[in-house]
Amino acid sequence: MRKPLFDLQKVVYTVSDRIDKISLYKLLPKTSRKRCHGGSIAIAKHGEPAVNRHLFRLAAAWLLPVALSWAAPANAQPDTHSTYPAKPVRIIVPFAAGGVADALPRLIGQKLGEKWGKSIVVDNKPGAAGNIGMEAVARAAPDGYTLGLAPAGNLTVNPILFPKLGYETRDFVPVTMLAASPNVLVVNPAVHARSLKDLVSYAKAHPGELNFSSPGNGSGAHLAGELLNLEAGIKMVHVPYNGMAPALNDVLAGQVQMMFGGISTVLQHIRTGKLVPLAVASPRRLPQLPNVPTVAESGYPGFDVTSWYGLVAPKGTPDAIVQKWQADVATVLRQPDVKEKLDALGLEPVGNSAQAFGGTIAAETLKWRAIVHRANIPPMQ
Repeated sequence: MRKPLFDLQKVVYTVSDRIDKISLYKLLPKTSRKRCHGGSIAIAKHGEPAVNRHLFRLAAAWLLPVALSWAAPANAQPDTHSTYPAKPVRIIVPFAAGGVADALPRLIGQKLGEKWGKSIVVDNKPGAAGNIGMEAVARAAPDGYTLGLAPAGNLTVNPILFPKLGYETRDFVPVTMLAASPNVLVVNPAVHARSLKDLVSYAKAHPGELNFSSPGNGSGAHLAGELLNLEAGIKMVHVPYNGMAPALNDVLAGQVQMMFGGISTVLQHIRTGKLVPLAVASPRRLPQLPNVPTVAESGYPGFDVTSWYGLVAPKGTPDAIVQKWQADVATVLRQPDVKEKLDALGLEPVGNSAQAFGGTIAAETLKWRAIVHRANIPPMQ
């Protein structure tokens, strides 16, 4: 028998590391769940995934376009590793100057510029929830002289929520995940809850009374709240804002009861008592908040809404250039002064391989597609 060109089951297993503790069965629409009969990805003793056949077909349908585009062999290209870069390189950032999303590529660019002896220019192209900048990256020449900062939502959520998006995930080559930012569920002190269990109990007794804010529809904070609604069987009302600052300010003022916020955004207010942390939305407790349990520890295994920032290049960028970026960025991220600066920004350095980063993108796209469907989040215009 001819060996298949592409083993999709291995791809599903590989990318499932981000969601292996979340039952995909629970995330599927009810019509699909009835046909699955409780199927979910489970890891058997021998280390292979036990995947219900119907569930596997659904996963395959979602993952195949992206996985094939990244697995296909690249066209024959000259080895430019030794001469690259021969001129300044541009990193497009899909947000305005200022803030974590701008500071991160500037820090990386400065260090790489010193190493390579060429300027790394940060080009801010804000607008449309980051979609304008991402489209500019997708349409850039794949010569290695334009890359893009890619927040998690722009690669895994926006292609689901925006039907008229000017790019697709397959338009990019994953280079590396730069850094991750843990999220924390915080409430205004006036809310009579000092644990996630307290909050869920109140929400079940008073459906629709609790509100949670976010910097906008489709943002990580929005989806984290919707995921908690689904996992806990509660109904909190989403209140979207135009940016993180107003979303945070109304929680501080008590106009909205709670939010999921990045550690760098909420930590100072936790320390001054203006916000109360109930749970961490990442898989592990945070060193800054060692006594605050994770959502998973609080009764919802596999709950993980970690924001991250990746580096991508236009599809067709030479492999040698992608590999050079990945290797040199990983070296930069290990430097003590860089790690110290990232810690001040509330970021954890990553610097993983292009393959691992691509796996994360595919897995989280699958995860959020299911959640968006079950939560009935409407398309964005």
